[in-house]
Amino acid sequence: MLQTDTIAAIATAIVPQQGSVGIVRVSGTESVAIARQLFRVPGRQTWESHRILYGYVQHPQTQTVVDEALLLLMLAPRSYTREDVVEFHCHGGIMAVQQVLQLCLEQGARLAQPGEFTLRAFLNGRLDLTQAESIADLVGSQSPQAAESALAGLQGKLAQPIRQLRSTCLEILAEVEARIDFEDDLPPLDEGWVKVQLAAVLTTVEQILATADRGELLRSGLKVAIVGRPNVGKSSLLNSWSRSDRAIVTDLPGTTRDVVESQLVVGGIPVQVLDTAGIREAADQVEKIGVERSRLAAQTADLVLLTIDASAGWTDADQAIYQQVNHRPLILVINKVDLVQSGGMPDFPAAIASVVQTVAAQNRGIDELEQAILAIVQRGTVQAANLDFAINQRQAAALTTAKAALQQVQQTIADQLPLDFWTIDLRLAIQALGEITGEEITESVLDQIFSRFCIGK
Repeated sequence: MLQTDTIAAIATAIVPQQGSVGIVRVSGTESVAIARQLFRVPGRQTWESHRILYGYVQHPQTQTVVDEALLLLMLAPRSYTREDVVEFHCHGGIMAVQQVLQLCLEQGARLAQPGEFTLRAFLNGRLDLTQAESIADLVGSQSPQAAESALAGLQGKLAQPIRQLRSTCLEILAEVEARIDFEDDLPPLDEGWVKVQLAAVLTTVEQILATADRGELLRSGLKVAIVGRPNVGKSSLLNSWSRSDRAIVTDLPGTTRDVVESQLVVGGIPVQVLDTAGIREAADQVEKIGVERSRLAAQTADLVLLTIDASAGWTDADQAIYQQVNHRPLILVINKVDLVQSGGMPDFPAAIASVVQTVAAQNRGIDELEQAILAIVQRGTVQAANLDFAINQRQAAALTTAKAALQQVQQTIADQLPLDFWTIDLRLAIQALGEITGEEITESVLDQIFSRFCIGK
């Protein structure tokens, strides 16, 4: 699967009239030759590895200057891909980087596929698969905690324990197979030692598996829908929480006609907050559409904030909305508590366990709301102690396979089956663990993983 051709791509975001620098990255055996064809260096600058050159990108035939730029040389194996890599650091925007990329392609480079630079780094032994996936997570992280988790994976904090688990399983397999092949020449297998080793491996596997839910939250975040009847303060709650004026706030019911979205971070978890139109029977066609979208948002949200007006109490309309959303994780937000006397809080269904009092218009109760959200997340998410990384769905699936195989080995031992039966599931566990780091992986799986990367990474 090793690649020998030269690839090129724009490695920075392209935004019109924004961005001071744009980078075109080239990797492969012809990368330096392409750079020499396109880059004119004034003075006596030396073309050496890990040196930055100043000069001009020129069209090789017309000698037209395309951009004033810097050229970074990184020769194999001291590069990201362990191939010869050059980077043209151009002016930002659209035109400069696109023209430089086009010139690289005309000189024989091929446009890189999504994630192909990182794929080459993996294939050339620069990274293992967990580190490669952590790079994608780091690029896409939406909170400091997500970035920290991705960085831990990039530093090998996931790969190290996985390799140790696989090494232990290989050691057990070697001892078992030695007794099968050389039964008369070796002492009997220490079954107690095998049981202890298997139990220790399973314990670690379960600890790592426990980070899967946390990893999913850090990567994809939490979708929270604010629902309720009109004029209970949903939009005020969103504006207060997001510290912005995303939603229009008036005393008129039905002001919010569509779902308004805001992106927040709560306790390190990315949160997508949806302020929905007030749910009621509407005569206006536009409001009807908004109400239907509100119901859909509530049905698909990870968490519902059912908001009511403290001064109006728990109404029949509130009860009707509650019956539509009570199958979802739910927090009751009693808003406008400043309008009722102390102890005059409305009654509500006893089944609602999480309740927060707010005065959204005065920014009161937001901290308590965030704590209630984190409490629900904590109750629904198993956290592993002393582990600063979090696995993704692919890694969790492989670990689940390894766990089942190891448990089957334990059952095989308990059933006193012959040693040959032990090796079957031991090999399955070893293979599953190897899939996590990439020591045992198929080309189709690699294609699936790296296709999710951005082009140029």
